Amino acid sequence: MEIRHLRCFVAVAEELHFARAAEKLHIEQSPLSRAIKELESDLGVLLFERTTRCTRLTHAGRVFLEHVPRIFAALQQARESVKAVAAGYYGQLRIALSDCLSQARLSALLTLCREQEPEVDIRLYEVPFAQQMRGLCCDLYDAGFAQSAEVDDGLIALPVWNDPMVVAVPVRHPLLAYKKLPLDEILRYPLVLCDPDASEGCSRQLAKVLRSNHREPIVAEQVASHELMITLVAAGFGLGFATEAHLSTCNHPAIVTRPLAGRTPLLTTYLLRRNTEPPQELSRFIERINPVRPVR
Repeated sequence: MEIRHLRCFVAVAEELHFARAAEKLHIEQSPLSRAIKELESDLGVLLFERTTRCTRLTHAGRVFLEHVPRIFAALQQARESVKAVAAGYYGQLRIALSDCLSQARLSALLTLCREQEPEVDIRLYEVPFAQQMRGLCCDLYDAGFAQSAEVDDGLIALPVWNDPMVVAVPVRHPLLAYKKLPLDEILRYPLVLCDPDASEGCSRQLAKVLRSNHREPIVAEQVASHELMITLVAAGFGLGFATEAHLSTCNHPAIVTRPLAGRTPLLTTYLLRRNTEPPQELSRFIERINPVRPVR
């Protein structure tokens, strides 16, 4: 099995059409078909079902497709590790990031790491929560940050940061008459919420807050980033939820922040790692998280 076999397999799996896959790879169709046959022969299974009308992945092909991205990720990490050594680094930490984490907290932590241990190369990988867990289990990452503690067997989730959740409100909105916003009043208006697929942990924690009221939320949009949420709130599409740290960094002139009435909900960020004794570099990284304070 060679890398070219895997690239050919992924192209056909994405296109489900050999001619389009060959065009995507800038090769002729015959060497593409030959590469797929060689890969199937090596694995001893059929990866595709081909008829005159369509091309489909077999069950074995779908299972194999789940593993191939991790192979490419491992190869990329190997390249980065070699480059890090050549650049003078003596260690490396691979940190996965999921959900919409506080930029200020992460910046403060990374600054502290560079000051105290500049010889350790820290690589960051932005991935969905489910992919982060798979990567931690198969040693693609040393640790990760997410906003969910519902982790797979063999992993542990340690709460590290709590950030007060606030509401992003467009200027001149009627709710600005309140200094603190009652949840039942908020739910009378459309909301711009984070997409559960892009920010699974954040979405789960926010859903718990919204479920505390019996009114069904009016969802205007679901977005993958806080930046787009802020853009849509400023444009009047609806109200948004974020942390004080997130909204303080954007400082958008068309948005006003308000706390929720009653007990202020907190958005918890967790450090995820394997449930084993961490290596020394990772232990020192974890110890540095404690001095990082909320940014006011």
